[in-house]
Amino acid sequence: MWLKNGQIWLRRVRTAFARRAEDPRHGTGGRSSVAAQVFVLMSAIVIVLIAAAGAVQVVRARRESEQAAGARSLGVAVAFAHAPGTAAALRSPDPTAVLQPRAQATRRDSGVDFVAVLSPTGIRYTDPMPELIGHPASGDWARALHGESFTEKFTGAPRDAIRAVVPVTDARGVVVGVVTAGVQITTVSEAVNRELPLLGGAVAAALALAVGGAAVVSRRLRRQTHGLGPAEVTRMYEHHDAVLHAVREGVLIVGPDRRLLLVNDEARRLLELPRGAEQGDVRELGLEAEFAGLLASCREATDEVHRVHDRLLAASCRPTGPHGGSVVTLRDTTELRAVTGRAEVARERLQLLYDASLLIGTTLDVTHTAEELTRVATPRFADAVTVDVPEWVLRGEEPGAQAPGEMRRAAVARAPEVAAVPPETVAFVRSETDPQVLLVPDLEVASGWRSRAPELARTLLRSGFRSLITASLRTGDAELGVVHFWRTGGRAPFEGDDRSAATELVARAALSIDNARRYTREHATAVALQRSLLPRDLPSQDAVQVAHRYLPARAGVGGDWFDVIPLAGERVALVVGDVVGHGLHAAATMGRLRTAIHNFAGLDMPPDELLSHLDELVDRIDRDETADSEATTVTGTTVLYAVYDSVSGQCTMARAGHPPPALIFPDGTVTLPDVPAGPPLGLTQLPFESSEHHLPEGTRIVLYTDGLIRSRDRSLDTGLTLLRRALTGAGDRNVDRICEDACHTLLPAEQEDDIVLLVARTRRLPAAQVAHWDVPHEPSAVAPVRTAVSEKLAEWGLAETAFTTELILSELVTNAIRYGTPPVAVRLLRDRTLTCEVFDGSSTAPHLRYAATTDEGGRGLYLVAHLADRWGTRYTPEGKIIWTEQHIR
Repeated sequence: MWLKNGQIWLRRVRTAFARRAEDPRHGTGGRSSVAAQVFVLMSAIVIVLIAAAGAVQVVRARRESEQAAGARSLGVAVAFAHAPGTAAALRSPDPTAVLQPRAQATRRDSGVDFVAVLSPTGIRYTDPMPELIGHPASGDWARALHGESFTEKFTGAPRDAIRAVVPVTDARGVVVGVVTAGVQITTVSEAVNRELPLLGGAVAAALALAVGGAAVVSRRLRRQTHGLGPAEVTRMYEHHDAVLHAVREGVLIVGPDRRLLLVNDEARRLLELPRGAEQGDVRELGLEAEFAGLLASCREATDEVHRVHDRLLAASCRPTGPHGGSVVTLRDTTELRAVTGRAEVARERLQLLYDASLLIGTTLDVTHTAEELTRVATPRFADAVTVDVPEWVLRGEEPGAQAPGEMRRAAVARAPEVAAVPPETVAFVRSETDPQVLLVPDLEVASGWRSRAPELARTLLRSGFRSLITASLRTGDAELGVVHFWRTGGRAPFEGDDRSAATELVARAALSIDNARRYTREHATAVALQRSLLPRDLPSQDAVQVAHRYLPARAGVGGDWFDVIPLAGERVALVVGDVVGHGLHAAATMGRLRTAIHNFAGLDMPPDELLSHLDELVDRIDRDETADSEATTVTGTTVLYAVYDSVSGQCTMARAGHPPPALIFPDGTVTLPDVPAGPPLGLTQLPFESSEHHLPEGTRIVLYTDGLIRSRDRSLDTGLTLLRRALTGAGDRNVDRICEDACHTLLPAEQEDDIVLLVARTRRLPAAQVAHWDVPHEPSAVAPVRTAVSEKLAEWGLAETAFTTELILSELVTNAIRYGTPPVAVRLLRDRTLTCEVFDGSSTAPHLRYAATTDEGGRGLYLVAHLADRWGTRYTPEGKIIWTEQHIR
């Protein structure tokens, strides 16, 4: 009703203005109106100002023209008077004949109207008008005869002019004549007159703009005052002010700049505004932030209830126009306080539950989820919150076979002014949690809980805790923990409505904690599987010294792996790979690929050939698992495979979509070798390429996965630059130190992927531990080779192995000569084992078989396999090598 009455009053005021404007006695165009008076006054002032400005401009232009003419005339006269030959011409018998042509030429070139040369007595020697030559010139020449140069405004015959007078002196300083040069007054006037149209146009434009602006202002003022005269405007303002301050509703007018333009007495009383509050920013009047925001926003509102000081005010707001500003009316509704208070509590609870749905369960970590619950509920719902869970929940174990066990505090939060909750309440309050949610409104009145732990009860009461809600974290039949909500005596105790809010909060948290528990279990299983599939201890070998780091991702275990595989002939294979995806499937796939690489490496395949076989395997795995729609593809797996030969120092590398290796040379320089980048495994069936590099002893080979150099905020190129910077100068560091420095420099803040780093320092087998013989392709060459080998073994202190070695070499060399093709060669390598290698030019593969009783041959390889600890065949581009290994005791 009050808003309707206010609207009726405003309509009546507007009607009065409109009728006053339509009254013939007060037409909008009449001289008595405020708008007409303002227009006339503004127009008159503008005309006077523009006329005065125009006159000043004309005077200024004429003065400047005369000054410019005088300066130009003086310059011409001085130049002519001091010109070579002028003084001599004046002493000549006929000065006119000499000087008249010069004077005319100077006049035409300099832009002056005349240049005249006079005798000391004033007789003209030269003049633009020849008929005046020989006649005296008008003027006072005394100053010039005394040696003074000057300019003057001359009036008289033959013409009015601005002229300059300059004496002409001879070498002794005697004045022998006078030079005058000048510009006629008519010429100066013509220059000024040429500027008058432009000046007049500017004056006219300024006058038109000024009058037009005055008309616009007058029109706007006429529209706002409805054509009323000063007396009528004053009377209407007085009526408006009287009505405004007489109504019993508060009225405020706020401007577009959020300043208070007008406030009536009722609004001043309701808002407790001081005198002089007008023109102040509504946000700086000491009002509640929400209500001040309504006043500043100028948005439309109807009967919005706001608490201002100790009152509840219903506020309605209407914008005053398109340019901002608003009119606000207020009504005191304090009697609705109780109802509004309950509505506010309900709104706060709904907001709390909404925030909980957004803020609880953002991660898959049990402890972090519990901390999120405590942060949401404190201090909006409770003064302190604790979350206690069993150990098996933190470990991610299943609840079925688990005993309740001892509880552990996972999270706690409290308001700054609240005392700490004792950790003993984990077991103490647990005994009260038979129901799913337990409400204790007043801990001082409830006596049952104090009898079980009197000292702890006194501690809690001394700390100020007065009310408690205990709720179980439960999903289905599994109880995952308990949450305690505490309130102190500084706020209202928990009520029945708080119980339902606590139930909803805990239910949301229980679901998130259970998800985190399941993820923890799967993550732990995947980590255990992956670590079981990775090499536990690096194999013994002397080709390289190795250090490694494996850092699983925080989000989930991936399929990154590494391997160090000893090969025959004092060689070693270094492997680093990265399976696509995370989780159990990635870890299992990594194990399959690692096993395949071990098998392929056991066949002594070159790196490029090994990657081709691995590519076929990945493609077959994907095709076999295509029928399972939920299976994760392994296409895109990357691998780098390198083989280092400690005898020759050659390192052969090939990679399938993997980042390039880094080489740290003994002098500390770092290079990224040009290893052909083949596609990731499973994408194509194209062959791979390898590259060979000769490495000095002590070179560090650095292999890694892309998790070390690439992250969400770091590109691959940036990561490679940082890696090169971290490895530069590391030529004298041990391999463990290189791993530590690289991880410290490159490890991202948020590790999203597994990281594998493998650093190998190369070693060379001394030449004294290598023996080589070329064998003629004839059976008689076997005995000399056998003798040479025996001598070399004796030299190495391995005489006890000579007999076995001779038997092995005899069989292998005999087979190479009988079944192979030349050339044939023998090489012995002495390190941890004694390696015998027999090379021939054929590619036929030997086969181990059991010879029949009646067979004459076929027992040689069987004998070799029995005498040697290991044996095998390695193919080269030139042929094949059959090798054996014997442990040296």
